[in-house]
Amino acid sequence: MEENEEVNENLTNDTENPQEALTKVTGMYKDWFLDYASYVILERAVPAIEDGFKPVQRRIMHSLKELDDGRYNKVANVVGHTMQYHPHGDASIADAMVQIGQKELLIDTQGNWGNILTGDRAAASRYIEARLSKFALEVIFSPKITEWQQSYDGRKKEPVNLPVKFPLLLAQGAEGIAVGLSTKILPHNFIELIDASVKHLKGQKFKLYPDFPTSGIIDISGYNDGLRGGKIRVRAKIAQLDKSTLVINEIPYGTNTSSLIDSILKANEKGKIKVKKIEDNTAADVEILVHLPSGISPDKTIDALYAFTACESSISPLGCIIEDNKPLFIGVTEMLERSTDYTVELLKAELEIQLGELEEQWHFSSLERIFIENRIYRDIEEEETWAGVITAIDKGLMPYTKHLKRAVTEADILRLTEIRIKRISKFDLDKAQQLLDSLEERIAEVKHHLEHLIEFAIDYFKNLKSTYGKGRERKSEIRIFDDIEATKVAIRNTKLYVNREEGFVGTSLKKDEYVTDCSDIDDIIVFTQDGNMMVSKVDSKIFVGKNIIHVAVFKKKDKRTIYNLIYKDGKGGASYIKRFNVTSITRDKLYPLTNGKPNSDVLYFSANPNGEAEIVTVHLRQVGSVKKLKWDIDFSDVLIKGRASKGNVVSKYAVKRIDLKEKGVSTLKPRKIWFDEIVGRLNLDGRGELLGEFKGDNLLLVVTQKGVVKTIKPDVSTHFDDDMIVLEKWNPKKPISAIYFDGVKERYYIKRFLIEHENKEELFISEHPKSVLELVSTDWRPVVELEFVKAKGKDVKPNQEIDIEDFIAIKGIKALGNQLTTDRLKSTNVLESLPYEEEEELAPEEMEVNEEEDLSSSSDGNKSDDEADSDSEQTTLF
Repeated sequence: MEENEEVNENLTNDTENPQEALTKVTGMYKDWFLDYASYVILERAVPAIEDGFKPVQRRIMHSLKELDDGRYNKVANVVGHTMQYHPHGDASIADAMVQIGQKELLIDTQGNWGNILTGDRAAASRYIEARLSKFALEVIFSPKITEWQQSYDGRKKEPVNLPVKFPLLLAQGAEGIAVGLSTKILPHNFIELIDASVKHLKGQKFKLYPDFPTSGIIDISGYNDGLRGGKIRVRAKIAQLDKSTLVINEIPYGTNTSSLIDSILKANEKGKIKVKKIEDNTAADVEILVHLPSGISPDKTIDALYAFTACESSISPLGCIIEDNKPLFIGVTEMLERSTDYTVELLKAELEIQLGELEEQWHFSSLERIFIENRIYRDIEEEETWAGVITAIDKGLMPYTKHLKRAVTEADILRLTEIRIKRISKFDLDKAQQLLDSLEERIAEVKHHLEHLIEFAIDYFKNLKSTYGKGRERKSEIRIFDDIEATKVAIRNTKLYVNREEGFVGTSLKKDEYVTDCSDIDDIIVFTQDGNMMVSKVDSKIFVGKNIIHVAVFKKKDKRTIYNLIYKDGKGGASYIKRFNVTSITRDKLYPLTNGKPNSDVLYFSANPNGEAEIVTVHLRQVGSVKKLKWDIDFSDVLIKGRASKGNVVSKYAVKRIDLKEKGVSTLKPRKIWFDEIVGRLNLDGRGELLGEFKGDNLLLVVTQKGVVKTIKPDVSTHFDDDMIVLEKWNPKKPISAIYFDGVKERYYIKRFLIEHENKEELFISEHPKSVLELVSTDWRPVVELEFVKAKGKDVKPNQEIDIEDFIAIKGIKALGNQLTTDRLKSTNVLESLPYEEEEELAPEEMEVNEEEDLSSSSDGNKSDDEADSDSEQTTLF
């Protein structure tokens, strides 16, 4: 009993002061965690705005400077030396040093430092060597203006910040994860940073965009100045080598060839793309060959690579830096402005120190001249004490020191007493005066720089650009990306089946009716006999409704697929006819295409990919006094409206059956196609240059600078080469005129030809490597002007006009052509063409009903799915 009372008493005492132990633990946890978080943020992960370095990087650069003797040092030695300043192990120092070296800006490397393109690691630190680059020696170090602090163990002094006179943080970029925050500053172009600094000093506006060492293509439309919430998209540069081979020459930042190839192989295994073989020929430059199976579109595969592999990715920048021992989130514009202003301050500090040193040198040189020229040293011969010597010299200098810029101090006199007799005996008055004059010139120059500090800073940046800017041009191409719809480029890697009677659709119904190939990210559209429609995602097995009459892969925003429908409105109701398209839906929602009455029934249905309008025959049942039991209906007479429209009345009597009488032609007007030069793609949305109106058999004409001509179908997924010089709607009757330099004959030729083979790529100049296409024209009757190069010892040949139609007749595409001139051409200019009127033929399709125009003028076509058709037409066809 006593023991229980004692235990209860102890428990009571603990509960009376519940915070005593917890307060201590909480306090320790709070302090320790805050100390740890502060340490990681300030001393490890985030760079300082002053010099752009993280602490380990700063200590590596300081160690390289201490070891610098112009020769290479083993990286292992540099790492060991850095450990005097850095409180962490050698591995972290070596990794940080390799990362700096791979950026090829501050460290001059020797040996295997790895490869950022392939992802290969650097050799061990005992095998590779390094020294400071000339750029680093000029820009990073200036001991006289450097602020120093004790190292972590108090044995050494290390710089608080290095006096970097360049926006190094933006040039190299930085990435780090700390406690509670992170930073991701993307690298920028060396030359563009200098140009931006000059603009800032001149008070002009500037824009900065990333530039990556792996090159690639970047879309900076969402960069947001590198602030949190911004995003850029990066793509590999993919070109078509031939009809069955793609070549990747540049890769996105953040990837390497190994990871890129792995992502392509995984996409191939999942069936998103189809690849026959991949070759990695990367050495100094990237070269990945992607071989495609026969029958696979290279253009769609390029889009699929961007959609399903690491050939495209997005990067979210986050501009976080350290200022005054606190993290600060700023954009790259402010980073550059701060860095440039800091550079001006450093340049000013260096000039002021230089001015002080020059003035001090001038002061003592003047004293030395007075001391020797006036033989003041003789005044000390009879002095017996040191104090007497100092006094004698001071007294002897007095008459001659009025022009000096400061008073003579005892330290000055002590320096005079240290002058050797040999120097006094060889003193040259003229040389002394020349030294003083040169010092005065340098002092005046430094003062001028200080008075015109901004101009001096601008010249400093321009000198950096001229000295170190060669070979540092922009690598990443800036371009606005087109959006790629994954469903349009995915390889159809599975098969779709349907059980019409039971109402099931899916990829696992292999015993049922095969419908089409599809991909696992497609949507499917289904129509049932009772007049309902549903769109659903492809799956192994889906129930959509019994008695399926049509199932297909659904294309979003598809205005060209037109559905023709005749249905009976409920039991004993009238029959209606309608035409509609389906451009947008809510997935897995059941849409009635009838008026929704019970026992409605579809009498006729067709899906037409190009808006075809067939003719059908309607048969009525023999009922009562009905006289006309059979007649034809042409769907082209029916306006295309929204799917919620009621339609036009076919007959109020019972329909026995409807038969197809005649297949129809398209009632849609030709498609207008534009070329958007910014993204380099065709589109139907009115962006860029209008190429024309295209019917089903119309083709595009493409001519490249290499002298290749071809005709292609106007597919919006087509990729165009950078050297494309002609892109227009192809007219088979229109000749192509070309002037070219033939590398074999070494003369200029002119030719006119027609394309003989559709959808075939042909070279119309010679294959010699020196052959060059000078000019190409697709005008009917082009006129060109020839401008000649001045020959030695001769007058310049006057310009010559050539009527190409008169100069040469139309010949075959493989013909050499007529010789144009033996003289060297400076330029060939296209002049205004001669007039020509093409004969126009009225095609049968142009006389047909244009249903898209009717759709645009129809109120029903713009209604939402859930709106009732209160004003639909009720015209009776019989």
